[in-house]
Amino acid sequence: MQGVCDANGAHIASIVGRFYAMDRDKRWNRVKVAYDQLVEGKGRQVTDMVAGVQSCYDSDSEEHKNTDEFMEPLVNANVDGRIKEGDVVIFFNYRNDRAKELTVVLTQQDMPEEGMHTIPGLQYYCMTPYDASFTGVHILFPKENVQNTLGEYLASKGLKQLHTAETEKYAHVTFFFNGGRETPYEGEERILVASPKVATYDLKPEMSAFEVKDKLVAAIKEDKFDFIVVNFANGDMVGHTGIYEAIEKAVKAVDQCVNEVVTAANETGYETIIIADHGNADNAINEDGTPNTAHSLNPVPFIYVTENKNAKVKNGVLADVAPSILHIMGLEQPADMTGVNLIED
Repeated sequence: MQGVCDANGAHIASIVGRFYAMDRDKRWNRVKVAYDQLVEGKGRQVTDMVAGVQSCYDSDSEEHKNTDEFMEPLVNANVDGRIKEGDVVIFFNYRNDRAKELTVVLTQQDMPEEGMHTIPGLQYYCMTPYDASFTGVHILFPKENVQNTLGEYLASKGLKQLHTAETEKYAHVTFFFNGGRETPYEGEERILVASPKVATYDLKPEMSAFEVKDKLVAAIKEDKFDFIVVNFANGDMVGHTGIYEAIEKAVKAVDQCVNEVVTAANETGYETIIIADHGNADNAINEDGTPNTAHSLNPVPFIYVTENKNAKVKNGVLADVAPSILHIMGLEQPADMTGVNLIED
């Protein structure tokens, strides 16, 4: 990027980690760090942005040693890159959950109690629609209207469903699961448990898994839902810290919770599918011994818990999960679902 800027008379004005700029759990104190950098120019002043980033990687000082996700604000001392009234802002992030909060404080809502105010007259361009309620922003790529997501299809059949997670992953079982829809479908209930307010999740590797589990087990025993989806956030969120001891504790917590959930499901007559959509905690250490904080490319599990001893599961892709669930429920697969059923009875 620095090379492109040099060739075109542009500048990298500032750099900050997504821990601050892309919070998604309403931790406004984190967003304020990024806001102050973008609007007030606050941060560590450097004259060479590439060297500034490298200094964070190389430093022996705890004050300045941080990796990409947790990079504290670096500000180019050679230019004034502050966002001002009437500026054009293009937000290249296409992840709704990660781009939402910073967009709110720049364009949608004054937060005087947090020390943040919207900037008048911005020509603000979003890569995708971050929130249907946003006004005064421009959308570069409108949302594709996905038809017959699993949640929508079950609702159309008059079935009751429960979506549950802790707030760090609430969007994954609601907005994303429902194809970019915020509003629950008819017959859909939600249980959202607050994530712990810690700086990083290695400080509390169990996160809120046990609280999610307790509420989920109680809901299972009510025996009123035809379908239940739950997300345990630990493997991903603690995995991103790269701290092995914490990752081990996180995985043990999920293992205990899944055991209790599956036991309750079996006792109540539910069948269970245990899946992941990507790896992280499974590959915590790189070959050179350094922590791995990125997603892995390893195959993910599809575990079918059933009383049917003749059942077999084929290999497949994530698009095959919903058709497999419909097969278990005895429902016809809609034409919009292009995946296949993986379960052989």
